[in-house]
Amino acid sequence: MRITCYGAAGEVTGSCFLVEAAGRRLLVDCGLFQGMKLADLRNHAAFPFSPSTIEAVLLTHSHADHTGRVPKLVHDGFAGKIYATAPTAELTALLWKDNFEIMRYDHEKTGHPMVFEAVDISRAESHLQQVSYRERLEILPNVFVTWFDAGHILGSSFVLIEADGKRVVFSGDQGNRSVPILQDTDAMPEADVVFCEATYGASVHEDSSTREEKLLRSLRETIAVGGVLMIPSFAIERTQELLYDLNTIVEKHKIPLVPIFLDSPLAIDALAVYKKYRNTLRMDAACIVACGDDFFQFPGLTLTHSRDESKKINNVTGPKVIIAGAGMMNGGRIQHHLMRYLPDAKSEVLIIGYQAAGTLGRHILDGETRVTIFGEHIPVHARIRAIGAYSAHADKEKLLSWIAPQKDRLKKVVVIHSDKPVAMSFAEAVTAHTGLLAHVAGFEEVIEV
Repeated sequence: MRITCYGAAGEVTGSCFLVEAAGRRLLVDCGLFQGMKLADLRNHAAFPFSPSTIEAVLLTHSHADHTGRVPKLVHDGFAGKIYATAPTAELTALLWKDNFEIMRYDHEKTGHPMVFEAVDISRAESHLQQVSYRERLEILPNVFVTWFDAGHILGSSFVLIEADGKRVVFSGDQGNRSVPILQDTDAMPEADVVFCEATYGASVHEDSSTREEKLLRSLRETIAVGGVLMIPSFAIERTQELLYDLNTIVEKHKIPLVPIFLDSPLAIDALAVYKKYRNTLRMDAACIVACGDDFFQFPGLTLTHSRDESKKINNVTGPKVIIAGAGMMNGGRIQHHLMRYLPDAKSEVLIIGYQAAGTLGRHILDGETRVTIFGEHIPVHARIRAIGAYSAHADKEKLLSWIAPQKDRLKKVVVIHSDKPVAMSFAEAVTAHTGLLAHVAGFEEVIEV
């Protein structure tokens, strides 16, 4: 088996791995590069392989850095099947449409070219093939694939590929511990090599029990001075968990009743998918019992789906809370709110997700006093805070505990989905903890199994 790393190698985003086995060619993921302007150029560039020669695509989950270039792949000649769990397939279709609207708006405002067109989304949807967890499928002659629950977001998976007498696992993104609404991550099956993400491979997350307390502090302090609490949030999973915590805080009267806006069409649209696949969630979880599996109803909450509804948020004086995408602040409606309220010292930006290098979110998190949004220089006077316990990614301890049971069978751990210094730190931790050979993948590196 021959694997070439065409993304998420020495960096977090752009997941794309070419697998050549049994005389066949397939991809694991095909995501957007996110971050610096260089990443924008890479999204528009021709693929470093011929899409028409790819016979199948395996999607691990719906996030844009794993699925966002699939419509471009179809546009450029891919004609095979796209395999994903049912929730991933439906969420991915929603995400493609949301990304398209964001790109089209950006194109109209700045002239930046489109990565793909609307027709490419329709064509990509027609290629989607839904699969079930723990079902072993022969997707191509002598190539078998099994999807396992990664516990990262609704429908997320890691995959086992069996071909040429080898067994290789691609981790996708591994879920955090103690996620309120998701099942735990499945154990890793026997494998020769695992390609393991390490987004947070050099750190240990805050205790999840502290996150409501920290959220409450930000709410109370911002409300007390009449400010605006802006929460950039990934539409899938992070937003649902955040809304559950807000639901608890509001219904227990821990804060005064203030307007809370969910300004994310994708998050709103995703509700129907969560309801449809409620059987895949932890039905014993407190949020399911308390909310009846509807995470979007509590006093003060307003859903703003259309642009006109979004614009009306400006007419509501503070204090107020605005939850909007994109999670890394590199696009979407959050940018408009940041332009308006970053200069306001009474307001706050509460960061609850990973911020890739080069993104607007990373610049703000790193404490820059002036940032550029839509070509305008915006001073940063608002408070900037972060809560690590909302991460949907596994930390170092969770990843090591996932790998360790297979240490006697695995021959190698290939570290992916991580900035290089973090990847190197995690590789050292893997070897120290398990004795396994750990290798940090490089872009366009070929790995023989």
